[in-house]
Amino acid sequence: MPTKGKVKGIIANLVIVEADGPVAQNEICMIGMDGTELMAEVIKIQNNRAFVQVFESTRGLKVGTEVDFTGSMLEVTLGPGILSRNYDGLQNDLDRLEGVFLKKGERNFPLDENAEWKYKPLALKGEEVVAGSWLGEVTENWMPHKIMVPFKFSGTYTIKWMAPSGDYKINEVIAILADSKGNEHKVTMVQKWPVKLPVKAYRNKVRPFRIMETGIRVIDTLNPMTEGGTGFIPGPFGCGKTVLQHALSRQAEADMVVIAACGERANEVVEIFTEFPELIDARTGRKLIERTTIIANTSSMPVAAREASVYTAMTIAEYYRSMGLKILLLADSTSRWAQALREMSNRMEELPGPDAFPMDLPAIISNYYSRAGYVILNNGNSGSITFIGTVSPAGGNLKEPVTESTKKTARCFYALSQQRSDSKRYPAIDPIDSYSKYLEYDEVKEYISANISPDWVDDVIKTRDVLLKGREAQEQINILGDDGVPVDYHVRFWKSEVVDFIVLQQDGFDVVDRLTPIARQKFMLDKILGVIDTEMKFESFDQVASWFKKLINLFKQMNYSSFKSDEFNNYLKEIDQMLTEISGR
Repeated sequence: MPTKGKVKGIIANLVIVEADGPVAQNEICMIGMDGTELMAEVIKIQNNRAFVQVFESTRGLKVGTEVDFTGSMLEVTLGPGILSRNYDGLQNDLDRLEGVFLKKGERNFPLDENAEWKYKPLALKGEEVVAGSWLGEVTENWMPHKIMVPFKFSGTYTIKWMAPSGDYKINEVIAILADSKGNEHKVTMVQKWPVKLPVKAYRNKVRPFRIMETGIRVIDTLNPMTEGGTGFIPGPFGCGKTVLQHALSRQAEADMVVIAACGERANEVVEIFTEFPELIDARTGRKLIERTTIIANTSSMPVAAREASVYTAMTIAEYYRSMGLKILLLADSTSRWAQALREMSNRMEELPGPDAFPMDLPAIISNYYSRAGYVILNNGNSGSITFIGTVSPAGGNLKEPVTESTKKTARCFYALSQQRSDSKRYPAIDPIDSYSKYLEYDEVKEYISANISPDWVDDVIKTRDVLLKGREAQEQINILGDDGVPVDYHVRFWKSEVVDFIVLQQDGFDVVDRLTPIARQKFMLDKILGVIDTEMKFESFDQVASWFKKLINLFKQMNYSSFKSDEFNNYLKEIDQMLTEISGR
C-alpha cells in the first residue's frame, strides 16, 4: 500500500506532513490542491512526520490536505531530444507550457514521444553488457546520441534480441536483455535516473590532465582549466560573470553545453533564451543552441526549485558524459542555490552556521562539484564534465561562506575585480588573486610540456611576477607622483601594462580577438616576454609612456589581425624595429 499523509503545518514552501506509513529521505510526494497536484520532496523525517519542500507556490494550501507518497525520488527523463531544449528545474519543457506564466501543478513530458529517430545498432545479439554499455546510436541534431543499457541495471546482461537499423520512436523496444537468472528485460530509448544519485556508468575516474581550450587568454594562459576540471567565478554584481559564462559556452572546447540558470534574475535568463538560438558556434559554425540544453530557474520561482535545477543539470551532463562526450556545465549562480538551502534550513530550525547558512554547506558544495570529472567508460572510451559555477557574494565580499566553501573544492579560482570592471578591462578576472591549482599537477605539467612548450609553466610564473611587480610600481607612482620615482619604476609599470592590454584584455565583439587558439597565445606570450627581457634606455617618464602606448597599439592591432597574415607580420616587423631602436642594438 502506498504511504499517504495529511498536511499538519505550512511554512512558506516547507510543509509538514503526518504520514501513515514508511517514508524515505528524498522521496517525492504529491499534495492535492484545487484539482491539481503540487510536487514536493522529503528533506527531513522525524518519527511519523515528514518535512517536505514544495517546488511550487503553496499559497492557498490548507492544513488537512491529503498527501500521496510516490515511493520514488526526484528523477529526470533521459533519451534523445534533450539537446536544444529549455527546461525548468523539474525538467518541464518550457516551450510547451501554455501562457506566459507557469501554472500551478502544470507538468509535461520532457521528450517528444512522437518523433522518429534513425537508429543504428552498435552491439550484437549474444554480447554481454552492463549498465551504461552502448546498444545503439541515433543522430541528435548533428551529434551522435548513444542508446545505453539503463543505469539502474546491476550485474551482467546478455543481448537476446537487437532491433535492426530503422526509424523508431523513443518508447519502442530496441533491445531485449537477459539477466543472470534468465529474466528478460525490454529496453527502449528512454530511461530515468534520480537526480541526487550520481550516474555510475564508467570504470573509473582519473585526475584531469588535458588542457581545455576556452579561447580566453586570461584563462588559458595564466590559469588554465583542464578537461573534467572544476572552477568558479566569484565577483560583485555587474563585473561580467554572466557574459564570461556566455563566452565560455560559445568558445570552450566542448561537445555539449549544459546551462543551469539557478536563481538568476528573469531578464538574464530571457537573454539566454533569445541570444543562444542566434549565436554561431565559433568552433563548428552551426547554431550554438544545437549543442546546448538550458535548465532555467529564475529568482522569482520557489527556492526549492533552485536546488532541483542544479541537480537536474548535473544528471543530464552525466548522461551525455556516459556517451564519451566532453560536457561543459555552467551554473549561474550557485549563491542562489546556497541561499535556498539556507532558507529551508532556517525554516526547519536547524542549527545555523556562518551567516545562517547550513552547517553542512561545505559538504553539500563539495559533493556536488565532485560529480564533475574525467572518466574512463566501461568500453575504454573517455568522457568528461567540466564544471564552472559563478558565485555572487553580497557586496563583493569574497570571504563570505559560499565563496569560502567553494574555494576549498574548486581547483580554479577566477576572481572578478570591481576595479578592472570599472576601468573597462574585460574580462575583469584579477590576474593576481586568481589561480589554477592544475598547474601544480605533474600530469598537467607533462601534458603542457609535450603539447604546448616545455617552458610554458615557467613563462606563466614569470608573467604573473611581471604583473605583480607592475602593480607594486603603480602604487609607488600613485603615492609619490610621476617625477617622484625613478624611470625604472615607470618602465616596470608599463611592461605590466603590455601584458594586461595584450594578454588579459580581450574584445568579445571582434571575430578574431574573441577566440584565441593556444598556439597563437604561445606565440604572443613569447613575443611579450621578449619585450619584458629587453633592456630599454629612456630619459624621462614622459618618453616611457608615449613609447609604450605606441607599442601596445601595435600589439592590439596584431590581436585583431588573422594569425600570421601579411597584416599580422607587418605589425610584428614594426614592433621588432621599435625594440631594436630602444635597446640601442
